[in-house]
Order: sequence, then structure tokens, then C-alpha cells
Amino acid sequence: MPGTDNTAGDSPKGASRETSKQPRIPASVPLTEEQLRATTIGELVPLAGPIQIVDYDPAWPRLFEREAERVQAALGDRVLLLEHVGSTSVPGLAAKPKIDVLLVVANSADEPAYVPDLEAAGYILRIREPDWYEHRVFKGPDTDINLHVFSPGCTEIDRMLLFRDWLRSNASDRHLYERTKRELARKDWKYTQNYADAKTSVVEEILVRARGDSGEEARSDD
Repeated sequence: MPGTDNTAGDSPKGASRETSKQPRIPASVPLTEEQLRATTIGELVPLAGPIQIVDYDPAWPRLFEREAERVQAALGDRVLLLEHVGSTSVPGLAAKPKIDVLLVVANSADEPAYVPDLEAAGYILRIREPDWYEHRVFKGPDTDINLHVFSPGCTEIDRMLLFRDWLRSNASDRHLYERTKRELARKDWKYTQNYADAKTSVVEEILVRARGDSGEEARSDD
């Protein structure tokens, strides 16, 4: 869309850059503009204004269901997993009004096996990351979405689902994450991914508690 960078969603992706083809990039290192341009298909458009964080909208799950039905119709049994992820998948959590969808296919690198059918359904391939789990991102034909595509066994799948499920059940970390997002959204960012990278430390902090490997007692829901 003109005037805005819509390639980065509200999933915890920005906090992890571990790959099978290169050493782990420290979580504190943001993506450079050169890296963003290398993985973006089409024009990399800077933000035209501030990041928009809005209160939770009960319509978001329905928007996901509509996309899920469209993807399922396009790919049939090639869909191995289809999940609503990111902040819009967490009831009560404020978020950018962008629906993040997780799609798992047999081999995300095998674009001829699924990309043409998604494109025929109106989806547009915008991100290709061969060195990061062969990640692909599509934009939707109407609703503002990020359709993330991975292959089975990718650790990022478990990570995204764990983060979502933990925020759904833990009010303390849900509030922490929302507060952090609202504070960061008030700053000036050139690209949405810069904002996503800035959330790295709080995302990793929350994931440590979600994994239960911090030695701390999990904080119960309020």
C-alpha cells in the first residue's frame, strides 16, 4: 500500500534470527535496511506516520477465519497447519490492526507447489527469506494480513504458538507486552520492522517465562 510499510506483523519474529545456514544473529541486532531490501519483493516503502496500536477488536478472529477458509480452499490438503498468531490472536490485547496467519506447507521453499494457487486466490508474495527457515510472507487480497509460511519442524512455528498461548493465559505478561508496544509505537520508525526489532528484549523475556526455564515461578492470571 502506498505510504506505509506493511510487511512486518505483530508476531514475535523480530526477536529471533537463528538459521540453519548461518550462525545465530544476536537477538539485540536489528535488521539493516540492506537486509530488509534483500528479502522484500517489490518496493520497500517507509512508514508515512506513527505505528498504530488499537484496542482489541472482537472482529479479528472472524477476519482470521475468513482468511483461513480462503487459504484452505486454495491449497486443500497441502495445508498442514493454519493458525491465527500474533497480537490479534490474543483476546484483550491491543495490537496493530493486522491479522497474522501461520501456514505450514510441506516445503515452503518449493514455491511452485503453492505460490501460484495462493496468488490465484488474490494473495501477493512480499517477503522471501531463504536464510531464515525459508520463511515467506504474503499480503491478503482485501484484509490487512501477513500470511507467514514455514515448513514442518521449523522451531519458529513452536515459538509463535508458545508466545500466543502464553499471552492468552498470563495477564501479567499480556499487560507488559501491551504497555511496551504502546510506548514503542509513540517513537518514530522508518520501517515497521524497526519497531518489531525494538520489541526483541521484552519478547525474549516473556518467552523465557513461557518456556519455564528461568527458574521463576510462573505468574498466574489476574
